Amino acid sequence: MKKFLFIFTFNLSLFLILFLGIQNSKTKKKVNLIIGETVYLPISFIVGGSFISGSITGGLLNINMKGKKE
Repeated sequence: MKKFLFIFTFNLSLFLILFLGIQNSKTKKKVNLIIGETVYLPISFIVGGSFISGSITGGLLNINMKGKKE
């Protein structure tokens, strides 16, 4: 539970810093998904969102793997 809380607060703080950092971003692109396209988003938000989602996934998988070993 302690590690889950750490992962959540760490990634939430990264997400808030990401929003502060993209305030003046002018370069925007669309992301092509399998189903369709997204709206125009700043490139820094796309990269930062991918990093944060990978960090959350990796942290939760790490917790899940440790739980199965013990």
